[in-house]
Amino acid sequence: MGFIVAIEGIDGAGKNTLSGALEKRLLDAGASVAKLGFPAYGRTPFADFADDALHGRLGDVADSAWAMALLFALDRRDMRDEVIAAAESADVLVLDRYVASNAAYSWGRTGDRAIVDWVREQEFGRHAMPVPDLQVHLGTGVAEAARRAERREASDAARVRDAYERDGGLQGRVAAAYSDLAAESWASPWHVAGDSAEGLAERILADLGRPIRPGG
Repeated sequence: MGFIVAIEGIDGAGKNTLSGALEKRLLDAGASVAKLGFPAYGRTPFADFADDALHGRLGDVADSAWAMALLFALDRRDMRDEVIAAAESADVLVLDRYVASNAAYSWGRTGDRAIVDWVREQEFGRHAMPVPDLQVHLGTGVAEAARRAERREASDAARVRDAYERDGGLQGRVAAAYSDLAAESWASPWHVAGDSAEGLAERILADLGRPIRPGG
């Protein structure tokens, strides 16, 4: 199975931008790359239920952090075979959000460490999701991330920020949760990243035992 790296961070942190830059850098170095993102909107019913809940279309489901955690866990469980196949097909599988996202957002909502342990037991244990080789905390500041999310919404008439994205207090708590998870190497090793993919790519290539070619 290939090297699995999960890019994590609050809404607007720049995960998609970093994962794209990382993919290019790895390809330039001669590594094959697969990419997947979560939630898998439009691909699993659980992701779409979560989207409905966060946009107020599913009654009071979004009021329960545990219910939302379950939907996100089941979304990944539905994609388990595809995650494994993608990891087996490439040197590196880049995931835009993964299990730690569920842990951080659930912890940020409840303040209860028990839900973090439950997410780990369910997703990596009961659902047997592959454990990433490396998890990346993209530590963009909360204010800057919020500005990016607002600009993204303003530039796309079809995009409406969900309840999590509009809650600045939650984003701050989730950022703190991510920092704590990274500090304790939750589930697997972590890398704290800036906006540049260079250092991250070099770490992954070193772990793969690949020569590091100059970036192009």
